[in-house]
Amino acid sequence: QVQLVESGGGLVQTGGSLRLSCAASGRTLSNYNMIWYRQAPGKEREFVAPITSSGSTYYADSVKGRFTISRDNAKSTVYLQMNSLKPEVTAIYYCHHDQYWGQGTQVTVSS
Repeated sequence: QVQLVESGGGLVQTGGSLRLSCAASGRTLSNYNMIWYRQAPGKEREFVAPITSSGSTYYADSVKGRFTISRDNAKSTVYLQMNSLKPEVTAIYYCHHDQYWGQGTQVTVSS
C-alpha cells in the first residue's frame, strides 16, 4: 500500500514563497514519475508539474518560471518550490503517483 503525505502548505502574502513536500511510503519511488496537481475552489483539479524517475521536469504554462519541482529519491520525497506567489494559485495541492493520491495541502495566497 502506497501512502503519499503532502505538507508545507499555508497562508502567505503575495510575492511570498512556499515549499511543498510529498513524502511517500510503501514503495521506493526512485523508478517512478511523480506529479503535482492542484484544485482551486469551484474548479476542476489541474496539472501543475511532473518529474520523471530520471529527474526530467515539465511545467504548466501558468507556473513556469515560478515553480520548481524536484525529488530526493533517498527520502522518497518530491518537492514543489513555489516563488513569487499570487492569489490565483490558491488551491489544495496534491501529489500523485500511479493510482495513488495524497490528502492534499492547502495553499492560500492573500492579496
